[in-house]
Amino acid sequence: MGFKCGIVGLPNVGKSTLFNALSQSSRAEARNFPFCTIEPNIGRVPVPDNRLNAIAEISKPEKIVPTSIEFVDIAGLVRGASKGEGLGNQFLANIREVDAICHVVRCFSNNEIIHVENSIDPLRDIEIVETELMLADIENIETRIEKLTKKVRSNDKDARAKLHIAERSLDLLEKGTPVRMLEIEEEEIPHFHALQFLSAKPVLYICNEEENAIKEETEIKRQIGLKAKDLGAQSIIVSAKIEEELAQFKDSSEKQEFLETLGVRETGLAKIIKNGYKLLRLITFFTQGKKEVRAWTVKDGASTVNAAGVIHTDFERGFICAETVSYDDFIAFNGDQGCKEAGKIRLEGRNYKVKDGDIVLFRFNV
Repeated sequence: MGFKCGIVGLPNVGKSTLFNALSQSSRAEARNFPFCTIEPNIGRVPVPDNRLNAIAEISKPEKIVPTSIEFVDIAGLVRGASKGEGLGNQFLANIREVDAICHVVRCFSNNEIIHVENSIDPLRDIEIVETELMLADIENIETRIEKLTKKVRSNDKDARAKLHIAERSLDLLEKGTPVRMLEIEEEEIPHFHALQFLSAKPVLYICNEEENAIKEETEIKRQIGLKAKDLGAQSIIVSAKIEEELAQFKDSSEKQEFLETLGVRETGLAKIIKNGYKLLRLITFFTQGKKEVRAWTVKDGASTVNAAGVIHTDFERGFICAETVSYDDFIAFNGDQGCKEAGKIRLEGRNYKVKDGDIVLFRFNV
């Protein structure tokens, strides 16, 4: 399990260029007219993790399997999408299927590339997309409230819990605030997710900047950062053009050398993954042996049983225990044998919370 990330934004902001670069493909057509992307393009990208290679150096497996992130390049949105304008209905339906939203915001100037709003204004563009998501939520939740109210009259406790969340959410939306800002109790989370709010999705604003301006500290970038904070989101600066050029290099050392010439520390992909994991509260654990070393992704706070289920339902169903060692100990004591001799391998039960970097061997019986 990795995570599914929808790349969204207004038309002609660089979504498809960025998608092609990140997925190292040309599946998404990048052209200078609105709605170039109609059907969503999907690309699965391995998540780079130096720890995976370090574990493999010791284990000498037959293969190395990283975890992955799935990018979905979704049709451009315009004003009125919540009412079906442009490809609005399709756009909104595709967003419902993703775990997080990467909202590409145009910061670059290029008179040859038209802007659907006829001017470059990143803050306005953010408002347009956020507003359309909230308007779609309002329409959806008003219908839900009507149906839930009828169920509550017949003493449906589940409906009562959902109605309470729905009414608070509607109040927030009518004030122009996305539902991701709603304060909910832990026991309300399942009901909250069941209501399928679009504006509840975690958002990462990707400021698509010109290649020669990516390092510049500007007022508009500062304002985007503040806007993201106000909306319960995060923001990063990326150049789709740089990512496009990086995709041409096959050798990682060549990529790094190219980044250094630009004075850039990490790729846009690395930034997106790092922030995506933070937004979704994800961590990575590993399994290792002679056949393979593999990375897996789970929610922070997942138990050993949850983690076992990510690998296979049989592991979860017949869980006995988990032989666990931290990544740091595995490296410091040069693998399994050294960790055993140093007493670093722990037997954990079903309630243990898996930590980022744990290397786990599941014992099960079915």
